[in-house]
Amino acid sequence: MHNKATTYLLITLSVIFWGLSFIITKELFLTEEHMTVTLLITLRLAIATAVMLPTLAAIGKLPKIKRGDIKWFLLLTLCEPFIYHLCETTGVRLVSGSLASVVIATIPLFVPFGMWVAYRERIHPLMLAGVVLSLVGVGLTLVGGEGLTGNLSGMLFLAGAVTIAVVYTLLLVKVVHRYNPLAITTWQNLIGLAYFLPLVMVMDGGRLAHLSWSPKMLLMLLTLGIACSTLAYAFYNHGVRRLGASQACIFNNAIPVFSLIAAVAIGQENFSWVKMTGIGIVVAGVVIAQLPTLKR
Repeated sequence: MHNKATTYLLITLSVIFWGLSFIITKELFLTEEHMTVTLLITLRLAIATAVMLPTLAAIGKLPKIKRGDIKWFLLLTLCEPFIYHLCETTGVRLVSGSLASVVIATIPLFVPFGMWVAYRERIHPLMLAGVVLSLVGVGLTLVGGEGLTGNLSGMLFLAGAVTIAVVYTLLLVKVVHRYNPLAITTWQNLIGLAYFLPLVMVMDGGRLAHLSWSPKMLLMLLTLGIACSTLAYAFYNHGVRRLGASQACIFNNAIPVFSLIAAVAIGQENFSWVKMTGIGIVVAGVVIAQLPTLKR
């Protein structure tokens, strides 16, 4: 029971970090006029790699990728962080952080169907009920918010991010039981950095000198790199390992809740009883979706 409580705590922390990432990313684009999508992602991955790679290597927790698994890691990294972050970050730049978080929260709705198609994993009725209920809560939480406007291009990029996230979850099942979560995340960040560096050198190399490099900017980049690109993925991978892909992914429905809380905290949006009710419904949906796992 203690191990399960720890798993729930860690995956909740991953959702909190990802919820904050939308607000921080939007803030970087608003305050740094020379910041681009590829530059932001590359800096984020560079920080994550610089912290985790030497740390895990020093404590002996970074096993080499087995030859038979190299293709899976290359595919995982192609999905996330490469394609996913390109789609998500571009979407956040084009629409509000709140709207982006709502679209990303639909990922759990599609993962169980992907698991059924790929692995014939049974879709429990309670799981579907929990997903639907929590999505209703997400919509209620953000209804009437100032940020629920955006353009079609931004929505299409976010829809692409949702699709890639489902594919990533299906691929993660291939390696999640053979490597520890931190190792998977660290290898993904390192390979992802190798994917992005050529793009940045060609497209955005001259922009580095024009960034402010203020303490605020550095703090936001460190938060994205360490909390959102490292710890959040490691905690989420741990949740997939312990709970299964479909159950772990349900928690992503709460991402807009924490995005909204962060937006309210910095004065971007006002809180209301309608939004508070939506938060309660989201939590209820997560609990209902977890009932099949709790019974087992």
